Amino acid sequence: MKLSRIIKRFRIDHPHKFRLADIDPGDTCGLDIDKAEAKAIIAKSIQQLARRQDVLYAHNRWAVLSIFQAMDAAGKDSAIKHVMSGVNPQGCQVFSFKAPSHEELDHDFLWRTNVRLPERGRVGIFNRSYYEEVLVVRVHRELLERQKLPDEVVDKNIWQRRFQSINALEQHLARNGTRIVKFHLRISKEEQRKRFLDRLDEPGKRWKFSMDDIKERALWDKYMDAYEDMIRATSTPQAPWYVVPADNKWFARLLVAAVMVEELEGLDLEYPKVGGPLLKELRNVRRALLAEGKSGKAKS
Repeated sequence: MKLSRIIKRFRIDHPHKFRLADIDPGDTCGLDIDKAEAKAIIAKSIQQLARRQDVLYAHNRWAVLSIFQAMDAAGKDSAIKHVMSGVNPQGCQVFSFKAPSHEELDHDFLWRTNVRLPERGRVGIFNRSYYEEVLVVRVHRELLERQKLPDEVVDKNIWQRRFQSINALEQHLARNGTRIVKFHLRISKEEQRKRFLDRLDEPGKRWKFSMDDIKERALWDKYMDAYEDMIRATSTPQAPWYVVPADNKWFARLLVAAVMVEELEGLDLEYPKVGGPLLKELRNVRRALLAEGKSGKAKS
């Protein structure tokens, strides 16, 4: 199966029909390749991504915002690390959003991410994002109390209003030159169990483990409901969700890399063209530099 077909398969273009259970976390689209072949395909995509990102940086008219949301141990960090390994650090910004600070809680729920949006010419990556406000906060409704919201806005419709606010923000960003691409890395509960055991068994991975991970795991079904509702409400043409099967890390990385390349290619950007008086001036500079070189050789 071609990468373009695989991408289309996991892009949520009809959110009203979307069911999270329809996406198999172990799906690899029948790709019969070994790890070496997968690495070669990923490496090719990374090269293409690096070239497109360089054009994006030079063009300096568009920004790209890439959002990653997933359950613990789904591989967000490693996917970001591998896929963005070939991108020029000057043109890429990565932000991880943990529990909000007191300052952040004194603002609306979009404030802390808004100040981290990518500049024109850059790829911005959000490792978790404002979507935590309709995931973790929804599952742990007691967190709303810390946000000091007026009583009259904390009602049964608060999540739908937050979906509306998110869609309005993303529409605004798209209208002003930000391409938005969103990934939900879908891991199975069994695969998460295995990865947690790996973290516990390997000394070099134990630092990643937190007892909170087990507490969140106990709320798995509630999180699945929240993810499905979120994707159904916020996958739009200007900011689509890609639900990435993540039980096989090589497939998740392959798909994320391919999507990023396709999204940047979709901008159809070129390096800025130089013409007119500036081009004439550059030609004069070139002649001067060539003459300088000849003069230097004569003196030496």
